[in-house]
Formats: sequence, C-alpha cells, structure tokens
Amino acid sequence: MTIPQSSMKKVIIMGASSGIGLRCAEELARRGVRVGIAARHIEPMMLLKKKYPDTVEYASIDVTGPDAVDKLYKLIDAVGGMDIYFHVAGIGYENMQLDPEAEVKIFETNLVGFVRCISGAYRYFTQRGIRGQIAAVTSVAGTNGIGRLSAYSASKGGAQKWLVALEQLSKNCGAGITFTDIRPGWVRTPLLTADCEYPMTMTLDYAVPRILRAIVRRKRVAVIDWRWNIVVGLWRAIPNLIWTRINMPISKPDQPLPHYSADPEADSGKDTEAPTTSGK
Repeated sequence: MTIPQSSMKKVIIMGASSGIGLRCAEELARRGVRVGIAARHIEPMMLLKKKYPDTVEYASIDVTGPDAVDKLYKLIDAVGGMDIYFHVAGIGYENMQLDPEAEVKIFETNLVGFVRCISGAYRYFTQRGIRGQIAAVTSVAGTNGIGRLSAYSASKGGAQKWLVALEQLSKNCGAGITFTDIRPGWVRTPLLTADCEYPMTMTLDYAVPRILRAIVRRKRVAVIDWRWNIVVGLWRAIPNLIWTRINMPISKPDQPLPHYSADPEADSGKDTEAPTTSGK
C-alpha cells in the first residue's frame, strides 16, 4: 500500500506495544513517516526504535493514569508535532459472573482512558489551530450489547457515540478536526486463545493495510472487513426482544478469552474486536 507523504507526516499511536498498534507503527516507519508510539510496556517499542532510529520515538504511557496527557504532549514534542492521533489502546475479556472490578477495569481503559487521551489530542489541535485527524480502533462489538462481552461491547459503543459528539463539536466550533472510527472484526493476535477458532478471523497482514488505507482516506467509519460490515448490518436489524434471547458463543470450542490484567494496550490486536485487546 502506498502512503502519500503529504497524508501522514507525524502520527502518534497510543497502544502500540503489540497487535494492530505495533504493526501500524512499523508499516508507517518503514515508509519514512515520523511516528510516536506509546504503551505501558516499552520493550517492543524499544526494538522498533532501534530498527527505525530516525523515524520512531516512544514513551511509556498508561491511559488510565492522570498524567497520561502530559506524557502524550511530551511524546508529541519529541516527534516534532502531530498531524494524526491514532488511539488503539484497550482491553477486553469475558466476565459472565460480572465481577464488579473486572467490569470497571474495562471501562477505565476502554472509555475513561479513551476519553482522556483523545480529549488531550483534540485540545492539542484546537489550541494550535491545526486541522488534524483523530482515528481510533473501537470494534464491531460496539454496535450492539453482547452478553459475554458486556463491558467490552458497551465501552466500545460508548466510544463510538463519543466520537460522533466530538465530530459535531468540531463542526460547531469550526475546528476542522476529522475523525475516523475503525471497527475491526476478529484479528489474530496473541490475545486470542491459540487453540480456538473465531468467526471470520483476519491476520494482521490482511487487516492493517485496510486500517491504514481508511485513515489515509479519512473515512468516517471503517468496518474491517466487508464480511463484518454485513454482520453489523444484520445485528442492527434484530429487535432487542430477539437479540437478548440469542446465545452467541465466541469461539470453537467455546472457551473464554485469555484473562489479561488491565493492560491498556491489549486491544492492539483484536477487534472486532470482540473481547480483549487486540482481537476484535
């Protein structure tokens, strides 16, 4: 895929230690785009910096921390500015027993951390008069409530609605900021259970070029891929009376996703995400 240099000059990716975020960062750096990457775990980012020392900067940032925006701004300074902010960080897992703290952790990362960092990016653009772009990985799971992924699907749905609100705000204020909502289906990453099959699973080699293309073209909403786009349309057409009676297994065999502790960059790979951080 060809990425015009005029389209992507300086990109910041939040949640880039694995999966979608890390692969997107590598693809951009390989093409000479200046990239700032952030996540809690720095080892994979250090390796990418060593591979592309002239184009990559990195920082350890926890999106659930109150200092996340300050650290984001320092990373932007290290890169020399920001034209596109791309938020990938997120977590997810099944919590059918509704352990309260497990549900809250998902919301803290996928919604509170999401709002914190994107608000920071929005303010960076508006305070400098930059007509920038904010892109984010939400999930096809956010288009309806999924019982096995209750907090995950709800947090992604909330993120999608919030992006709509920000787009309206940008237009009302004449800020000129554009938004791209990336909604992937299952993407095969280490966050998925290795010996399970997930419906319409995509590889990173397949999904990442489509994600980057959607960002370059400034698509407002991009469901990855066309098969999941059909599924999402069907989901939306099902009345709640019927939807709430559906038992929707996540995988074959029916096993829970790996249960990761709060790890804000997990969603880097999965999204249809379905549950976890990087898978769907």
